[in-house]
Amino acid sequence: MLAKRIIPCLDVKDGRVVKGTNFQGIKDVDSPVELAKFYNASGADELVFYDITASSEGRKLFADVLKDVAKNIFIPLTVGGGINTLDDFDRVLKSGADKVSVNSGAIKNPKLIEQGAKKYGNQCVVLSMDVKRVDGRFVVFAKGGRECTGIDAIEWAYMGQENGAGELVLNSIDTDGVKGGFDIEMLDKIGAKLSIPIIASGGAGCEKHFVDLFRACPKADAGLAASIFHFKQVDIKNLKQILADNGVSVRL
Repeated sequence: MLAKRIIPCLDVKDGRVVKGTNFQGIKDVDSPVELAKFYNASGADELVFYDITASSEGRKLFADVLKDVAKNIFIPLTVGGGINTLDDFDRVLKSGADKVSVNSGAIKNPKLIEQGAKKYGNQCVVLSMDVKRVDGRFVVFAKGGRECTGIDAIEWAYMGQENGAGELVLNSIDTDGVKGGFDIEMLDKIGAKLSIPIIASGGAGCEKHFVDLFRACPKADAGLAASIFHFKQVDIKNLKQILADNGVSVRL
């Protein structure tokens, strides 16, 4: 059985890590470099770095901050925000990323997933999706959750897989920052047609929510969270021990 992964997420705005609820009420948290160092030493399996306003502001990702983060950690780093072209892939990978996350850029140009996979390999391309319920459907949102695309999330996820994405981050806008638990229904519905690894995001509030996630949703390969780790509400080493005690395979 493959070990389940625990992944902290750095949402970066203007060079600082921030956090909100349901993508609203953004508050300053800490320096991305200091948090990255902390997670590197805390037993995190990977780290995700999102420049959360790059797409909505129509600019490129802050490479200088990314370089500082990358040189201070020794765990895999996934980076997203403002990824619109293969040149953006190249720039981010040369700045220290191991994997590149595409979201709004792939919505504008679906061929970006296939192009990235062909040039850098499927394992390098992560399709990130911000999903919300709209009239009983799971719908994809763009630009950091600000813009409803009308795209069916189940169809979009399958298309991403078939075009070469090696991994999928499924973030529920409905549960993001609420700390009431992961969106199991969304993960099950979207994951039903997929064979690639799925990272569950949005809603973690305590250790039990990760236990519930991996028990209720076997297709989830990883759990991603931000504020509960940033504010030391959940310790990653302790979380992994609790998961192991509950029969979930993790790297201790």
